[in-house]
Amino acid sequence: MTSPHWKRFAWFCICLILSHPAWSAGGVTIPGYAPATGVERSYRVQKATETDMSFWFDKSGTPPVTARGAFRQAMTVLSRDEDGMRVRWSLSADLPEGMAGLADSYQMNLLYRNSLTAYGTATLELETDLNGNPRDVAGVDQIVAHMRAMVANGPGGVPAAPESGLYEIINTIEANPLQIVAAMVPEAQLLATGQSYKDETMDVGPASATSRDEDYGGVSVPVISTWTLKSTDATAHTATLSLSEEADAAAFSQSQQPAIANLMTGFAERAKNLTADQLASLKRASKSRSVELMVSLDDGSTLEASEIVTVEAGGTRLRTYTHIQREDMPASLPLPAVLTARDLQTPDLHIEPLPSARAGPGIMDDLSTPPAPPTASQDTTVTTGDDAATAIAPVSLEVKSAEVSLSPMSYDQGLNIVLTPESAATFRDFTQAVLGRQTQMLIKDKVVMEPWMREPIMDGRIVLAGTDRKDLEALAEQLRVPGAKILVRLRP
Repeated sequence: MTSPHWKRFAWFCICLILSHPAWSAGGVTIPGYAPATGVERSYRVQKATETDMSFWFDKSGTPPVTARGAFRQAMTVLSRDEDGMRVRWSLSADLPEGMAGLADSYQMNLLYRNSLTAYGTATLELETDLNGNPRDVAGVDQIVAHMRAMVANGPGGVPAAPESGLYEIINTIEANPLQIVAAMVPEAQLLATGQSYKDETMDVGPASATSRDEDYGGVSVPVISTWTLKSTDATAHTATLSLSEEADAAAFSQSQQPAIANLMTGFAERAKNLTADQLASLKRASKSRSVELMVSLDDGSTLEASEIVTVEAGGTRLRTYTHIQREDMPASLPLPAVLTARDLQTPDLHIEPLPSARAGPGIMDDLSTPPAPPTASQDTTVTTGDDAATAIAPVSLEVKSAEVSLSPMSYDQGLNIVLTPESAATFRDFTQAVLGRQTQMLIKDKVVMEPWMREPIMDGRIVLAGTDRKDLEALAEQLRVPGAKILVRLRP
């Protein structure tokens, strides 16, 4: 007869088995991604970019310029079948409470607010595969129509010029709607990295490598991905995975040669004085990605993710950091120091959020799927009147040199202006903030150029052309005076 002691022991064993992750003889089984439908999940997202161009300014060792952002985004799986899922993301540019440092160090939030304005919505509905990878966007026609209306009624009511590049952006979105996802909710792709539609059995410790090819400007670049199951937690029902990716150095370097050549043209004077070893180093490029993922052993969903991507090319280094944590779960992965630092070398800009003229989820209301009830964090900002022209402060730029010669961008005579390193960094940040908008450049209070900013100007060089040589020489003389400066502002 079985004693009460053995009955209790048997019951303990049964409970242990029922509460334990799915271990098998071959390792731990991570279940296929099976999210609950109709349940909103909130995520805290932190991001940062570090840009190091100190090599070109001959200031090696100086801290990189850092921009960062912190967000609270929400995702709901609306439906799921054997082919895929329909997912709604509710987006907000609001800074969550309790973030480290001053609010003005989170400049990505202010830029993201303007992005929501440009796209005309604070919600996105996506069609995804069973892993959660986005494969289509609902309401693209409405988004594009809104963007075309904004382009036709630009800052101050002035339509964007055809050569501004904005129409090219719209055409790119029409050709590939997933560009909207990359701009508004790249978190969806990172979360999907840790999810699989089928069960996966792994052992703790051993690495597993796979390969694929990525296209960079027509160059096929092999990428090696290495997966490792680092640990499991039976109590929390989670598994910690790591992913490291490395692009083939030779192929990636080949793909970056046009960009490197443009960079060297922009820093022509500095490039002339480089050694053979330095020039050879400039032509090498690399890209790597490191990801840690906390995955649920209950439904296969990614609960937390931390990603670092590093690109080095042409004497510059760009490093991006992303950390995502589902708010109903405790944080487990370590945060990179840049996301928690209180003091950073940030871009010297004061970007004011554009005022909101109305609230609500936005143009996506017209879609067939009923939206989730709006919350205060889903406000959509809309530019009104001339507020856009005063949203970003003018910058005063100090000139290092000014020479009239053949323009590096054409065969015409041009005034080639090189800014001091500090002003070059300021100008870079200004041009990043005003992409797609018309600016003015003033020398001694006189407007000399009104360019549309089609791309950031990273190298601290400005070229004035389209004027006869005599006028260019006169401007050059003014800029050769010690302390000479150029004022750059949004066009009133």
